[in-house]
Amino acid sequence: MMKLHWPACLIALCAVSVSAPVVAADQYPQRPVRLVIPYPPGGAGDIVGRLLGSSLSAAMGQQFVSDNRGGGGQIIATQISANAAPDGYTLFLASATHSINPALRNNLPYDTLKAFAPITLVAESPLVFVAHPSLKATSIRELIALAKAQPGRINYASSGPGTGGHMSVELLKSLTGINLVHIPYKGAGPALVDVLAGQVQMICTSPLPAMPHVKSGRLRALGMTSLQRSPAHPDVPPVAETVPGYQSTLWYALLAPAGTPQPIIRKVHGETVKALAAPQMREQLLALGATPVGNNPQELQNFMRDEIALWTRLVKQANIRLDP
Repeated sequence: MMKLHWPACLIALCAVSVSAPVVAADQYPQRPVRLVIPYPPGGAGDIVGRLLGSSLSAAMGQQFVSDNRGGGGQIIATQISANAAPDGYTLFLASATHSINPALRNNLPYDTLKAFAPITLVAESPLVFVAHPSLKATSIRELIALAKAQPGRINYASSGPGTGGHMSVELLKSLTGINLVHIPYKGAGPALVDVLAGQVQMICTSPLPAMPHVKSGRLRALGMTSLQRSPAHPDVPPVAETVPGYQSTLWYALLAPAGTPQPIIRKVHGETVKALAAPQMREQLLALGATPVGNNPQELQNFMRDEIALWTRLVKQANIRLDP
C-alpha cells in the first residue's frame, strides 16, 4: 500500500484551519459588533434591538452598536446584512416582514432563508390597532361600521409596504370587505408621530411605543391582533372577538450572514438566551407587551419557513398587492 507523506508545513496549516473557528469563537468579540436594525430610531424594533444590544454588550465585553437602516420595506437593511462579512461582527434583527417579503416580491436581491444563519427568536408580540381621538370609532366593530359607511375616507399609516402593520390591516380589509387607504412611512417611529399629530387617522403597530400614548389619552386602542387578550394589556380586546379567526403577530429574530462560523453562532445564541432569561430583560419586554422566546437555531429556521408559507398562502387567497 502506498503511503502518502504530507509536508509538515501543510499538516500544520490544516491543523490551524480546522481549529481557527474555535479559536475565533473563544476570542470573539474583539471589537464592536454591528447590529443592523431595519427601522429608524423610535419604533418597536429599535427598542427591542437596543435592549438586546445593551445586554449583549454587558455580557460579552464589547459594544453591540445599533445601525438603523429603515426604508425600502426592510429590504435595504436585509441586503446590507446578507452581504456583510460572515465573521460575527454584523448581526441582523429580522422581523415578521422578513417572512412577508418573499410572499409579496418576486425579485428580492437575496434568498430569505439561505442568505442567513439563524440564531434565535428573540421575542413575539401582538400588534395593536390605535387611532387618533378624532376618528369616531372606539372599537374594531365601530371601525368596520364607519369604514363601510365611508369607504376610502379613512387612512392608516404603516412602517412601510409589506411590513407587519401593513399586512395586518390588509388582512382585516380582506376579511371584512372594508376600504382603508394606506399611507406608508419609512418606519414605525415617524408613522406613529403623524398619527399622534392627527395627520393620519390610525395605525396597526407594536404595543411597545403605542400603549404609553393610549394610557395618556393621546391615542385610542381599538383591538389587539392576537387570538387571546394580552396579559400586558387585558383591557384591549382582540380583533378576533369581532372578526373570528383574525390573528397577526410581530416577532423579532437574531440572524447572522450565512457562513458565519458555527462556534460564533453558538456563543451569540448562548449569551442571547441568557440575556432573555434575565429577570430585568424579561420584565422590560413583558412590560412593553413582548414575550421573550430564545429558541434554538433550527427551531428558528423552521419557524421562519412556516411563516413564509403562511403569508404566501394568505397573499394568494386575499389577492393582496403592494402599493405601486
